Amino acid sequence: MAHRVRRHALRHRARRGDGELLRDDILRATEKLLLRTKDVDAVSIRAVADEVGVTPPSIYMHFASKEELILGACQRQFEAFDAVVAHATEGVSDPVEALIGMGRAYVRFGLDHPEQYRFLFMSRTPEWAVRDKRVDDLAGFGRLINVVERCIASGAFAPGDAFAMSCGLWTAVHGVTSLLIANPHFPWPPIDELVEQGIDVHCRGLRP
Repeated sequence: MAHRVRRHALRHRARRGDGELLRDDILRATEKLLLRTKDVDAVSIRAVADEVGVTPPSIYMHFASKEELILGACQRQFEAFDAVVAHATEGVSDPVEALIGMGRAYVRFGLDHPEQYRFLFMSRTPEWAVRDKRVDDLAGFGRLINVVERCIASGAFAPGDAFAMSCGLWTAVHGVTSLLIANPHFPWPPIDELVEQGIDVHCRGLRP
């Protein structure tokens, strides 16, 4: 029986200093497989090794477990997302306007990167992926809480639980984003107007 042909020829032994390049290749391959399969359980060390063109032990030289590898791949996407949200609030002194800017950036990231957004926010997150993290460490969410706290301090929002308020605002923009991704051919109004209206309606319920 003929042996199964590997999808990629195995790499030559890495040269000194090539370790970080291989690590980046492994993370990129993991991201690609996650987006392709849309299922964390379907991404194995063997599958990632085949995608990169190395043997499984080469993966373990950089990541102690599959969980560590998946978290590394997710972190890259979360960092990109967080950078977009952070940029939206730069130089904005009014906290409510900052919320609106964050909402626009959030939705735009989802529409520009629909597969990444589906993986980050529309697939079941394994318990181990968030179990040991503080809420403030989750991409963009700590930043959102900070802006909501500023809204409370300025009097724009009534005193209350900033975490609960942030969860409500997140569900609002996520609902818009997921519907726009799932139903792109619906005759939606201009996206920025849709986002601003949704945030404005939600904020009215939080005002003193």
